[in-house]
Amino acid sequence: MTTLPVTAPVLDGDPFSRAVLADPIPFDTLVRETGPVVWLSRYGVWAVGRHALVEQVFKDHETYISSAGTGLTNIKHEATWRRPSVILDQDPPEHTRARAVMTKALSPQVMRRLRVQFAATADDLVDELLARGTFDAAVDLAERFPLTVLPDAVGLAPEGREHLLPYSDVNFQSMGPPNELWQEAVDRAGDAADYVAWQMRREALSDDGIGAGLYAAADAGEITQEEAALLVRTFLSAGIDTTVFGIGFALDSLMHHPDQWALLREKPVLAKHAFEETLRHRPPSPIIGRTTAVATELAGVELQADQKVLLFLAAANRDPDRWEDPDRFDITRRASGHMALGAGIHACVGQLVARLEAECVLSAVARKVASLEPAGEPEIKYSNWLRGYTSLPVSVTPA
Repeated sequence: MTTLPVTAPVLDGDPFSRAVLADPIPFDTLVRETGPVVWLSRYGVWAVGRHALVEQVFKDHETYISSAGTGLTNIKHEATWRRPSVILDQDPPEHTRARAVMTKALSPQVMRRLRVQFAATADDLVDELLARGTFDAAVDLAERFPLTVLPDAVGLAPEGREHLLPYSDVNFQSMGPPNELWQEAVDRAGDAADYVAWQMRREALSDDGIGAGLYAAADAGEITQEEAALLVRTFLSAGIDTTVFGIGFALDSLMHHPDQWALLREKPVLAKHAFEETLRHRPPSPIIGRTTAVATELAGVELQADQKVLLFLAAANRDPDRWEDPDRFDITRRASGHMALGAGIHACVGQLVARLEAECVLSAVARKVASLEPAGEPEIKYSNWLRGYTSLPVSVTPA
């Protein structure tokens, strides 16, 4: 890590400490309000938490590159636990080619088919949980639904799916420092990496899922066979946890804002707006990294080449210069423009699927559930790179 004579404000706190992870908003606010660009001395990286600057960095993909990794580690200089992503950890033209294939695989026709499947599964699951009365919304709904519909959509084999979350956990923990959270995730993962290597293969996928479409693009020469496998891995490593935690946050926020729950009950069509406001208000993926390709200047601060810049997305999403009353959860708010899913050429490629999953779940809950109440204390997920709940006890009554 680089030590510099810094001309910007310096923060020596640790955004990856358990204390901050348990209550992150004060540190988010500190990053945003201390200065437009701050130096995190503990890790030797820059941090940006103001909406306009986060958006600026996202959209200037030539100055702030992704191919050095989007976590804390500069993968051009340090080895990582897995091969770089062909979308997340790439710049044009490689990124452009891979993203075009992924976009085609998620065509409007595919999304229409998935909407029917997702909605039916959500209705059935909510009916089942209503019969219980009390359940863990983090595990039984927010986790179970994506772990059912996304693997089915991709065409994953039925066996081995229990490895998906442990593998993804290692992926996201590795984006931060090599602390005890990372080591605990590695210890829990067991054979998950072997499972993913097996599941990435064409032979392990059904012939009618998104994965088969990616391999068809390889057959057509649009990408290589190896790139097709790595695009399948994208769904396995990055397509579940964020949606799981986002749905959990949405349910929790609705429970603790009865006026917003009443609005959603009255108009279930607001389900997609409720999730969008959740992404703004409580993004499950609160930080992402870029690396300077050249020496540059940002908000009057000189940045050297090959330096990490952490974008504090959760801080940007509560920037009072961008949002009126930003700490308020309001599902009627026009939340478009939030940074939870990125911006520019690297905006989350799977966002259509994630939004569809959440919309189907929240719509089913709004239509079928009369009361949604806490039934115990939630348990947070301690993660270097994500925010969410591992447990969210709720009590419900049918509409």
